[in-house]
Amino acid sequence: MPSVYSFPNMSSMTEHIERKINRLQRQLPEGLLVDAAWLEANGFSRSLRSQYVDGDWLEQPARSVYRRPRGALAWEQVVLSLQALLDLPVSVGGRTALELQGYAHYLRQTQQDIHLYSATQLPGWLHKLPLEVRFITHNRTRFLPDTGLTGSGVSLSTNSDDNPAFPGALRVMQWGEWKWPFVISSAERAILELLDELPARETFHDVDMIMEGLANLSPRRLQPLLEQATSVKVKRLFLYFADRHRHQWVAHLDRDRITLGKGKRALVKGGRLDRMYNITIPGDMDVIQ
Repeated sequence: MPSVYSFPNMSSMTEHIERKINRLQRQLPEGLLVDAAWLEANGFSRSLRSQYVDGDWLEQPARSVYRRPRGALAWEQVVLSLQALLDLPVSVGGRTALELQGYAHYLRQTQQDIHLYSATQLPGWLHKLPLEVRFITHNRTRFLPDTGLTGSGVSLSTNSDDNPAFPGALRVMQWGEWKWPFVISSAERAILELLDELPARETFHDVDMIMEGLANLSPRRLQPLLEQATSVKVKRLFLYFADRHRHQWVAHLDRDRITLGKGKRALVKGGRLDRMYNITIPGDMDVIQ
């Protein structure tokens, strides 16, 4: 006797598909992106992903990367996705964080580099996305204290108005029409990250202009960063520029607790020596007496 098969009716199958799509819409906001592993872990199989791409519910900006369509992809959407959806321990830092806080926007380079700082390796597809910017990745703990965060510390429901406390002088700002949380380095941490790029990828004169505008840094946030930072070069450069611009917060730093190492640091070929901090600086910049 032949077996009797029970076929699902089309209406129940349609309802199942609609429920899946509704769940995808709730979990993945328009414009943000996730990888295949995230979709698989949330119940969206490879065959479903293929169907959604064919039906224009999803698009693939790079291999194994998916997003719900919403205009051109922006780098901020990528970083927000890394932080709030993929929960990676990554933050925007250095020059980019200073630009976002209004300190370096007038010094934009021809090609905009987006500086990301992470305690773990970021996915390779990050550099294959169709963007006009270039992501530059850095080890977040190379010379500054570890934040202690195993993930990003935020989700899409995090209210940045609550000003959640983050270790390591990170902060949350709002981005986009939905005011989603965006983790960046505070100005105090970002300027140290920027100084680490000097002189290989930054210039003394650009840094000097940025430092001139940092009149409102917090010595309370700066002190532990300077005490725990392991780069003698960064600490000497920071204090050199701080003294040069004579900001009021400089007087509130406890210099006795900041180790500056020994010996000279030759940072500029043919430059002159600043004897206060034993660093070479460009010939057209003043030494600190």
